[in-house]
Amino acid sequence: MTILAIILLAGSFVLSVILTVVARKLAVRAGLVAQPADDRYHRTVVPLGGGIAIFATLTVFILAATVAIKILPSHMDSLAQTANIDPADFLGKIDELVFILLSALVLFALGLWDDKKHLSPFFKLAVQFAVAITAAFFADIRIELFIQSKVVTFLLSAVWIVLIINAFNFLDNMDGASAGIAVIISCILFTAAALSGQVFVGGLTLVFIGALLGFLVFNFPPAKIFMGDAGSLVVGFFVALLTVRTTYYHEAQSGQWYAVFMPLVVMAVPLYDFISVTLLRIRQGKSPFIGDTQHFSHRLKKRGLTDTQTVLTLYLATLCTGLGAIFLYQVNLAGAILIFIQTVMVLSIVAIFETTAQNDKAAD
Repeated sequence: MTILAIILLAGSFVLSVILTVVARKLAVRAGLVAQPADDRYHRTVVPLGGGIAIFATLTVFILAATVAIKILPSHMDSLAQTANIDPADFLGKIDELVFILLSALVLFALGLWDDKKHLSPFFKLAVQFAVAITAAFFADIRIELFIQSKVVTFLLSAVWIVLIINAFNFLDNMDGASAGIAVIISCILFTAAALSGQVFVGGLTLVFIGALLGFLVFNFPPAKIFMGDAGSLVVGFFVALLTVRTTYYHEAQSGQWYAVFMPLVVMAVPLYDFISVTLLRIRQGKSPFIGDTQHFSHRLKKRGLTDTQTVLTLYLATLCTGLGAIFLYQVNLAGAILIFIQTVMVLSIVAIFETTAQNDKAAD
C-alpha cells in the first residue's frame, strides 16, 4: 500500500509540474493572463494556465484508474494483493469516478470561460448548483448527518459543495494561498481516510495533493502562474468531495457523533475568509460577488507582512485548526469541546490582528 501511495503522489506531482510549465507557455501565447487591476493585489501580468495543469493531472490519473479497473482486471488482482485491497471495492466506484470527472469538467469549462469573458456571478452560481446537485445524486457526494430524508441530504450536500467551491475561489487572491491551504486540508483529510481504511478516497486524495504541489512549485510567492477560476472551482469541488466522502463517524470504535463536524473545523480558515469578506462587502453596500482587496490575506498584509509571510501565516492558521480536527473521533465530549474552543481562539487571534490593522489605518 505504501508503494502505491508513493506512486500516486510522486506521479501526480511530476505530471503536474510538467503540465504547469506547458500550460504557462500556452497561456501566454493565447493571451490567457491576469492583468493588473484595482481589485487585485498583483501589479504584473501573470499567466492563468495553472487550472489547466491541475485539471489535466487529475483527469489523466482518474481516467488511468478507470481504465485499469475496467480493462486490466488481472493486473488489478495482482496489485490488489500487493496493496492489500479488495478489487471489488474499486469496481463499484467506476460510475462515481466518471461522474466526478464530468462534474469537474463542467466546472473547469465554466472557470476557463470566466477567465476569458468574465461571466455573470449569478450564472456561475446557477451552474455550480446544477453540478453540485448532479454530483450529490450520481457520484454519492452526500452529507448524511443521521438525516433520513434524501431530499434534505441532497440539498445540504449541494449547498455545502457550492459553499466550498466559492470559499476556495475567494481564497485564490494571493500567491500560493488557495493551492497551499487545499494541500494542508487534503493532507489532514487523507490522514482521516487512512485511519478509516478508505483506500479509494485516500488514493484520490493523494493524486489531488500531488497535482496541487506540482502547481504550487510555480505559484508560491512570487507566483509565475495563477490557477484562475478554471483551477479554483475545480480545487474547491475536490476539497468538498473529500470532506464529504471521508468517514469521520466510527460507531464500532467510539460512536462519538461529534466527529462529523471535522469538515467544519478543518475548513475553519477558508470559511472565515469567505464569511468575513462577504459580510464586509454587504456592510459597505457592495455585491459580495465583486472582487476586492479585503480578503483575510490582504488584511494581514496591511500589517506589513510580505507575500511569503502572509501565505505562511495562512498555512499556520489552517494547520492549527486542522490538526486538532484529526482527533475529533478519538476524544470524548470534553476533548471535542476543547478542539472547538481552540479553533475559535485561532480565528479570534486572527480577527484581533486584523481589527488592529484597521484601527491603525483609521488613526493614520
